[in-house]
Amino acid sequence: MDDRIRIRTQEILSDDWAILKKTTFDYRRRDGIWETQVRQTYDRGDGAAILPFDPDRGTVLLVRQFRWPAFVTGHKEPLIEVCAGLLDKNDPETCIRKEAEEELGYQLNGVKLLFTPYMSPGSVTERLWLFAARYSPADRISEGGGAPEEGEDIEVLEMPVDEAMAAISDGRIIDAKTILLLQHLKLNPTLFG
Repeated sequence: MDDRIRIRTQEILSDDWAILKKTTFDYRRRDGIWETQVRQTYDRGDGAAILPFDPDRGTVLLVRQFRWPAFVTGHKEPLIEVCAGLLDKNDPETCIRKEAEEELGYQLNGVKLLFTPYMSPGSVTERLWLFAARYSPADRISEGGGAPEEGEDIEVLEMPVDEAMAAISDGRIIDAKTILLLQHLKLNPTLFG
């Protein structure tokens, strides 16, 4: 693709919680015609998310937390999601292990990388590293709940897999990364033996 794109200008529109850039570039279409396009990208770094699964009890660990963008677009309830966080300077597995301890209160073993999708590639640069791990009640090391100093107020939920799937169907779970991981688990029930 490098020979089909010529960047004309890049402008930083915002550099606060993340970087919002406006880029003007020439793009050579498949038919050989060059056209000028203008796009904005939102870059806050890559992230990681994990779905802990207890195959012996048929349960998963999720979190419930307030999300401002969902609220301002009409979703008035906190979202039910998988545990997740930004990589910052960590590798994806280190990041998600830390997030699981901080948010869920569990020390996870046997973490497996499943896939690394872009969630909104039309404007957001973030790529998510999606993991699953086996857990049991013996892996609990704290109450979890997140880091209050980072503005986190997280409720830990343990839910039967079938209830989580029903929550997708009835609209209680509307977060894309959570839906992907739960459906992957449902399609691959022997993921952890």
